[in-house]
Amino acid sequence: MKSAIGITSCITTALALSGCASIISEKTQPVSVQTIMDNKEVAGIGCVLQNDEGKWFITSPGSTVIHKSTADMTVDCKNDKTIGHDVVVSKSNGSVWGNILLGGGVGYIVDRNTGAGFDYPTVITVELKKIEEVVGLAPVVEVAKK
Repeated sequence: MKSAIGITSCITTALALSGCASIISEKTQPVSVQTIMDNKEVAGIGCVLQNDEGKWFITSPGSTVIHKSTADMTVDCKNDKTIGHDVVVSKSNGSVWGNILLGGGVGYIVDRNTGAGFDYPTVITVELKKIEEVVGLAPVVEVAKK
């Protein structure tokens, strides 16, 4: 009987110390956005970051704190002459896997619902293009008539 109590005690202690990601991880995350064109950084571009938890506005290069989610995040950047779009994938972090191994499925469900067990890349690079190239309005070059 002592060994059963000891094993139960050890499991309870391990679960209490491991915690779920929503307890030991933040539900927010800082991210930085930079914009490039022709392999050069372009500053002063307005960007909107959006996932199912909210919408954030920055000017590149810049940083903000976003709410984590299991959903992917879109990043749209533009000014009068350029435009860029990226989709950033939310990936599970290490704390969610430890929670699954030690705590089972309940903690994972909590982590998934709060987004705490998932992270976006900390630096997001958006490649810009000229607006006329994107919408097919590139300047027409006249061909000399023969």
